[in-house]
Amino acid sequence: MKSARPKPLHLLCGRPMVLHVIDALAELHVHRVVVVVGHGAEQVVKTLTEEAPPDVELLFVEQHAQRGTGDAVSVGITALPDADDEDGDVLVMPGDTPLLRPATIAALVRTHRSADAAATLLTAQVVDPYGYGRIVRSRDGRVSRVTEEADASSEERAITEINTSIYVFRHGVLAPSLRRITPDNVKGEYYLTDVVSVLHDAGYNVTAQSVADPMEAAGVNDRAQLAVAEAELRDRTNERWMRRGVTMVDPEHTYIDASVVLGTDVTLFPDTILQGKTVIGAHAQIGPATRLEDSTVGDGSTVENTVACRSTIGEDARVGPFASLAPGSSVADGTVTGPFFTAS
Repeated sequence: MKSARPKPLHLLCGRPMVLHVIDALAELHVHRVVVVVGHGAEQVVKTLTEEAPPDVELLFVEQHAQRGTGDAVSVGITALPDADDEDGDVLVMPGDTPLLRPATIAALVRTHRSADAAATLLTAQVVDPYGYGRIVRSRDGRVSRVTEEADASSEERAITEINTSIYVFRHGVLAPSLRRITPDNVKGEYYLTDVVSVLHDAGYNVTAQSVADPMEAAGVNDRAQLAVAEAELRDRTNERWMRRGVTMVDPEHTYIDASVVLGTDVTLFPDTILQGKTVIGAHAQIGPATRLEDSTVGDGSTVENTVACRSTIGEDARVGPFASLAPGSSVADGTVTGPFFTAS
């Protein structure tokens, strides 16, 4: 049976999952992002190059053999200049945490720098820590190591502070620490988490920042988690547009991809689905029961009970109810289609 694990390019609210992570970094004005790719590298490189924010420099490094997270970071940092820069920091994030907010990343970096730490981990307190690495602290409360689920003792498995796999490392100590880790664990992999104990045992300061909402750092490992992440992102998208002046008669039944653009004073009625690169003009009214994909609606138009794909609707037009616009269709400015309209 094939795994149901979502891939990095699996669409989440209309954008590949890893792009949500890159979008968050772009908001923080991170100018250089190294993406470690493996299986399907060519497609990942092509998609991210075409769709990533233009002000982010993307560098790609391929991990030919999947030997663990520590090996992935070892491969990734080869693309960074000045590997021995003691003053620089390296932010390490998995590509399957699309809910992480830019403000949380910024707070993590601030904690790291204010503590003059060699490494800072983003952690979370959860009710059920099963499957996550546990944060083990020394008697003085400092982070001493991270123990993975498969290697944890029964006492360690009872710890409810978990590792989110999001870190900030001092650049100059990261590479030497990675060279000291070994695949001496149940999985026979190079764990990035082992760098924590290497640094702690060498006398470096290792700190942690706890995320207030554990959902932010949740990874997407199966289709059930994908659906949860999708719902959360859609709620955020709807809230953002409503705060910008868009009216949603029923936000719980309004679905807008992250790539959609809405004009001023747009009204969306229940069961409206806007997908892909759809653009809705100012003062337009969309729905109810309307699905538009990669389509454009002009200013002041009304579109109800309509399905359209890669179509263009002009300004001050009235389309529907029960209209169907095939790919490539065009409705001119001011047109009133009437019910059961079909264009091909």
